[in-house]
Amino acid sequence: MKKKIYVTRQLPESVLSKLRDQFEVDMWTKEDQPIPKDILLEKVKGVHGLLTMLTEQIDSEVFGKAKNLEVVANLAVGYDNIDLEAAKKYDVTVTNTPEVLNETTADLTFALLLATARRIPEGVDYIKENKWETWSPLLLAGSDVHHKTIGIVGMGNIGEAVAKRATGFEMNILYYNRSRKEKAEDRLGAKYVSFDYLLNESDFVVCMTPLTDETKGMFDAEAFSKMKNSAIFINTSRGGVVNEDDLYESLKTKDIHAAGLDVFRDEPIHRNHPLLELDNVMALPHIGSSSVETRIKMMELAVDNIERVLKGEKPKTPVK
Repeated sequence: MKKKIYVTRQLPESVLSKLRDQFEVDMWTKEDQPIPKDILLEKVKGVHGLLTMLTEQIDSEVFGKAKNLEVVANLAVGYDNIDLEAAKKYDVTVTNTPEVLNETTADLTFALLLATARRIPEGVDYIKENKWETWSPLLLAGSDVHHKTIGIVGMGNIGEAVAKRATGFEMNILYYNRSRKEKAEDRLGAKYVSFDYLLNESDFVVCMTPLTDETKGMFDAEAFSKMKNSAIFINTSRGGVVNEDDLYESLKTKDIHAAGLDVFRDEPIHRNHPLLELDNVMALPHIGSSSVETRIKMMELAVDNIERVLKGEKPKTPVK
């Protein structure tokens, strides 16, 4: 009898064919909607492998229902949606999809930084709303990026990729991380500094840290108060690292200049979200790794991890 796999979002058959050749595969087919929890709890009964998205909370209740579960393959680098203690209790391997999205996410991060600094969305709207009547010296004047100071909080692989892009703009690169990255310093000219120093000195503060108990809400009123009034805050990591109420107040009162955000505490956000009321906020719908090529690579890695575990082999990218 074939082992069973459940996929919590519709994926291309070209990716799933490898699994279908060997296993019994079922899938939630509403591509634009997360699977409801009650349906997920029914679907996991009897499955051996589960391919999940960040939208699913894989908690002790799910593990308790999935008595045959051997592996959860999360289609993301992050895995804060998975209860790792429960996975360990039920002896379930958890995998993620690191590395393959580093460059793509760094591209989006720097694109968001540039677009926020140079007010590009405002410029697009300005023309579409037929407001452009003449040229003027300070029309939609933004902030320079070149030769400014960028402070990267979380110097993992994606953080290093962002720093690499900053070198092309001849930026001064500061970083704060749990541990020092001397090779990155040598290669990129980055300087290891304290969190407070980075906040005080950076023109652009870029959050690349994962969401953990230690980082949850680390960007709060105190942190924003230490930043320059001209500083721009960029977040493409996880929304939970930011106190959104404090960010709103800091932006509204001009304690900081602007923010570019790809992630939020609760997703998806709606048009009445307070941050969207502000002209100095550029918001994106969590598309950091969203290029066709990269998303396919992520899917293929998740599929490969499931296949390996169900065959009794070690996965390529287990969560430590």
